[in-house]
Amino acid sequence: MAVECVIKNAAKTVGEGPHWDDITNTLFYVDIQANSIHRFNPETGVDDKIELDDTIGFVVPARKGGLIAGVGRSLVHVDWDTKKVTKLHEVEQGLQTRFNDGKCDPKGRVWAGTMGPVDPDVKKMPMIGSLYCLDLDGSLRTVVKDVGISNGLAWTEDAKTMYYIDSTPQKVYRYDFDIATGNISNQSVIVDHAGKPLEEFGFPDGMTIDTEGKLWVACFSASKVIRYDPNTGKQLQSVNIPSAARITSCCFGGKNLDELYVTCSAHEVTEEEFQKFPLSGSVFRVTGLGVKGFKAHIYDGEIRGGSKI
Repeated sequence: MAVECVIKNAAKTVGEGPHWDDITNTLFYVDIQANSIHRFNPETGVDDKIELDDTIGFVVPARKGGLIAGVGRSLVHVDWDTKKVTKLHEVEQGLQTRFNDGKCDPKGRVWAGTMGPVDPDVKKMPMIGSLYCLDLDGSLRTVVKDVGISNGLAWTEDAKTMYYIDSTPQKVYRYDFDIATGNISNQSVIVDHAGKPLEEFGFPDGMTIDTEGKLWVACFSASKVIRYDPNTGKQLQSVNIPSAARITSCCFGGKNLDELYVTCSAHEVTEEEFQKFPLSGSVFRVTGLGVKGFKAHIYDGEIRGGSKI
């Protein structure tokens, strides 16, 4: 196994939401507080970006062209070339919330969640966020309420199970998933970091799944990504990320989908912390893991909106 930094100090604030586009062999990711979407080409080393007018929690390509992104409290469609932004849905009127992580399920729906203002003690953050689903007809529905920091999402290959992370209680949840309707049921906890040493386990953040059905969980504040067996909750492997502590998310990429791309945060990193973790905000690539991921799902639905919920 080898860990390399492929984009040094890529994010000025919170690097998040890596998504490997297997059509162009490029990596999308966002810099949340810098209001920017990045597209990195590993072959050329070029890291392009566009800047919008509010925080950006995630981005995924749409089959009909362009990107779906969580911008502030809105889901929007973004045309990369023209930079045109079309608001689809706005949520949580009157709340101090914003969209955070988001992904597409195997049917092509977008799942995206919100979070409230970050309390100095994350464990005491107000549970005012929600998890939403953007259906294929372009409508938006609320699926989970009373969320602290909505984060990682993953689905099994048979599409019968969905995994979901709320970072505030430090838990990874399992749900039964109905691919036909997009409904979830029978919540259970499969990984729980609460009460464990922060420097060793951190807060579970972003997540991906490999072709063996094992979960890779980014551990914020712990400088690592941990591979878990979701059936037993057992830790199988740990990938230490050098010179960065605030690990935010990961995804499989590369032409063979056998490279793990890892993002991290530089937001509110003190000068003292930068001395210890000088690659905060960078994008890393892990090779030689011996496992592969799946092609990332993209939004396969209608691009319309205008609702406020």
